[in-house]
Amino acid sequence: MASFHTKTFTIHDDYMTPKSAWENIQQFIPKDKVIWEAFYGDGQSGMNLRDMGFEVIHEPIDFFEHNVGDIIVSNPPFSMGNKIMHRLKELDKPFILIMPSSKINTAYMRNNFMNCGLQVIIPKKRIQFIKTDSDGKRIENLKNSCNFDCLYYCYKINLPNDITWLE
Repeated sequence: MASFHTKTFTIHDDYMTPKSAWENIQQFIPKDKVIWEAFYGDGQSGMNLRDMGFEVIHEPIDFFEHNVGDIIVSNPPFSMGNKIMHRLKELDKPFILIMPSSKINTAYMRNNFMNCGLQVIIPKKRIQFIKTDSDGKRIENLKNSCNFDCLYYCYKINLPNDITWLE
């Protein structure tokens, strides 16, 4: 049997959101709310949401120390899921987050959002994130093939269905 060592993995949270990921769900993002794009990354995500006509607060401020805007729309660092979900429950603010589909099975999702109206939007295909280096610069000519599925996790968005499939 082959062995599997998790200690050899390195955590990489430096994958940025392509504009297409927000365009795919544009019709579900409330137009009358100020968006807090809470995880700054390379800054492009907030600019993309503004280009789409949304009012956006997108500054390099600490998510765990601040509370701005009416709704959070973001692609958070996946490695911090537990801490982020706990903070979101504490804020009790509407959100749309892009996260791996496997997060739905975690204890922290269950503990924070079971029976609280969590809804999901399922993309038509995998989101192809934009890889950056440790300095925040985009890595060009990188094979662009994400090897995991993500969902849009929604809270207090009042979607017509608890599971929405994008076409």
